[in-house]
Amino acid sequence: MPFVKTNDGVNIFFKDWGPKNKQPIVFHHGWPLSADDWDNQMLFFLAEGFRVIAIDRRGHGRSDQTSEGNDMDHYASDASAVAEHLDLHDAVHIGHSTGGGQVARYVAKYGQPQGRVAKAVLISAVPPLMVKTDANPGGTPIAVFDDFRRALAANRAQFYLDVASGPFYGFNREGAQVSQGTINNWWRQGMIGSANAHYEGIKAFSETDQTEDLKAITVPTLVLQGDDDQVVPYKDAALLQDKLLAHSTLKIYPGYPHGMHTTHADVINADILAFIRG
Repeated sequence: MPFVKTNDGVNIFFKDWGPKNKQPIVFHHGWPLSADDWDNQMLFFLAEGFRVIAIDRRGHGRSDQTSEGNDMDHYASDASAVAEHLDLHDAVHIGHSTGGGQVARYVAKYGQPQGRVAKAVLISAVPPLMVKTDANPGGTPIAVFDDFRRALAANRAQFYLDVASGPFYGFNREGAQVSQGTINNWWRQGMIGSANAHYEGIKAFSETDQTEDLKAITVPTLVLQGDDDQVVPYKDAALLQDKLLAHSTLKIYPGYPHGMHTTHADVINADILAFIRG
């Protein structure tokens, strides 16, 4: 299995499919999932002639379950370790939810300064800041994230079933086409990872202010989100990202849920492909 060892000794798992001389697309998954969340996209873009790479965040999937470094700085540094190991250039980095925060910090701190990034895509992404503060009045109250932590600590297995079968994919909406396979796959990915990393990751994705990351990004960036996202409210995410980014293209999808890259993969894939080739 392919791994990269980081400077602090953590083994980071990654998938790397396709011709090494083709433009690389790097996928960064959401909380508490793994690189497997991108299987649909990886197969799609592989068939379109790209090299596709996906990373298991530390404490998630097949990467080491370390007790340290479950924060956005280490997430980005780990992504950079993979990009440097594979010597990626002209890469497109795509991140969903927490992975969108990882992309923003990686591009701003590593990818752009190293000249490795061509474009970025943020899907239902957490930046600039999820939690409600005086400076971010439209954010989500801290009590919501405290409830996440309590539910995870009390019964992680049930909590993950509840998230996947409810708000994540909008399966709690009237008339939703519920996929039990999708629910099971979300649960499977989550339970493979570290309970501690997931617990600490809640703080990472909700309380990390990435305003300056977004301001620093100069590569073309596609911002995608559904207006029925019950996990990351789009008015405090995609709309603000579009304002802070130097060269952004914004698309809001009516009725689409947080996990829209899975529930509406055909639409999202086509829009990303058009952006990459545009």
